[in-house]
Amino acid sequence: METAREVLTTLARRYAFGDLAALCEAGAARLPSRVAAEVRLLCSFGQRLIDLDAEDFGMPERTGDPLVDAYEVPEHLLARARASRMPQSAKERSRGALHTLLPAYGLLLEVIRARWLRREMAALVAAVHIAAEYLPLLAWEPVLGHAGDPVLLPAAVTGPDSRFGVPGGASRPRDCSLTRPEQSAAERALRVAREPGPGWRNNLDRQHSTVASALCTCAASCRTPCDVITRLDAGVQTALAERCRLAREFAEGALVRLRHAAPVGHGFGVPNPEEVSDAWARSRRSLGRLPLGRRAAGEVADYPLPGLPEIFSAAAGHEITPDTLLDKVADHIVAILETG
Repeated sequence: METAREVLTTLARRYAFGDLAALCEAGAARLPSRVAAEVRLLCSFGQRLIDLDAEDFGMPERTGDPLVDAYEVPEHLLARARASRMPQSAKERSRGALHTLLPAYGLLLEVIRARWLRREMAALVAAVHIAAEYLPLLAWEPVLGHAGDPVLLPAAVTGPDSRFGVPGGASRPRDCSLTRPEQSAAERALRVAREPGPGWRNNLDRQHSTVASALCTCAASCRTPCDVITRLDAGVQTALAERCRLAREFAEGALVRLRHAAPVGHGFGVPNPEEVSDAWARSRRSLGRLPLGRRAAGEVADYPLPGLPEIFSAAAGHEITPDTLLDKVADHIVAILETG
């Protein structure tokens, strides 16, 4: 028969942070109070990571329980989480995921793998959907030098011959391929850095992914490119267009469409693992019709959606592998349990 601590260790290794914290809080784990408090703090941190609660990544954990809040998450774990944080104001010094999305996509890959292990397909598909929404920014990152940071974006997309964010277009409005929502989001992105914190946060929550879609349209499908694209060297334009077409094909693929397949909102019709695997196989076939999709043919060993890390890497123009941050949090919890 397993001991109580073996059960707790198993929960930690399965990233069941909420369940583990609940057992500690209720006293069912029969741990010394200081050990239970420290475990609960780490569980709060781990749950935030697996839930992709990016606005608070890397911030000190506060549970409201003085006994728990007397402890701190180790700085090396906070720093790794902070790399995927969305800054909550234009003036925040650490730009996190607006500086580069590479750490965030590594974490997304780890979360997707964790959700597969836990057979939480609704949460897995939600993480895939998030990845699809921001994949164009990952594709643009080598060109912009950042991940669509609204503080820096105007310098790359404005000018007398640019139609990006100009209501109705500039001198040739009918030539702009952006939809009205994309053009509206683009216009807001060019001025939101001057807004106070609530406006900045609202823009990130509601329109940043639409800006990603707009940039994807500019690079991959604009009928008459304006200065947003024409200012780039021909080779850069070609490579960017390939990466953005890959991002768009991924977003339109069968796997991402599972997020929208429910007959009544997003909370019904949860797919099972076989349906997820089948949808990903169909997505890979459609991605394979693109030159960049065909070149992303390798597979990370033992990854539940074979080839997904390679697709993200191809879109980024940079190798991306699953992070190990959740594993490190679980390791730290297990170490507390073993030594406490």
